[in-house]
Amino acid sequence: MASFDSILFDFDGVLADTEPVHCACWAEVLATVGVTLTWEFYSRQCVGIDDRDMLRMMATQSDPPRPWDDLWKLYPAKKRLFMARMTTKPPFDPALAGFLEGLHGRYKMAVVSSSSCTEIEPMLVAGRLRPYFETIVGAESVKRYKPAPDPYLLAAARLGSRAPLVVEDSEAGIASGRAAGFAVLAVKSPAEVPALVGQRLAL
Repeated sequence: MASFDSILFDFDGVLADTEPVHCACWAEVLATVGVTLTWEFYSRQCVGIDDRDMLRMMATQSDPPRPWDDLWKLYPAKKRLFMARMTTKPPFDPALAGFLEGLHGRYKMAVVSSSSCTEIEPMLVAGRLRPYFETIVGAESVKRYKPAPDPYLLAAARLGSRAPLVVEDSEAGIASGRAAGFAVLAVKSPAEVPALVGQRLAL
């Protein structure tokens, strides 16, 4: 059994069930400029990647195609909408706080996400989970996003970790963790994270 000294958690789809809300908020603001975003497309193509990469795809598929940075100008509006929904009722599984409390002090922990730190931090604070994590690596923390290894390499460096366990739900995130040379645990939803991580750590 591998011995880990830290746990690096993705955020959206791992710690919080935020992807449907991200999609709904983007769909709402993109609709104001005549661009349609469906859950089918978002869930298949956009989970785990940086918002800029998502908008580059959306820009080429709009009719007519447009510069992607025209769509990026909508990000502040999307962020305000998302934060208003998320900080009033953060979508954390009820078992998450107790699970993190059990790991706290035994493993260094970090959040490693393609979302912005300024989105993640208020949600963790609202959910009273922020003290469990030593650092947050977000989209603004690196120049190369998942599936590049940079986000996970940075998190491990900040923690001084040599043997991290990466917990991910997306193809891009799994590829990022593996490219960094770390062990990766793939999960399908936040609800199964406590049990699967516990099994992997042999708790």
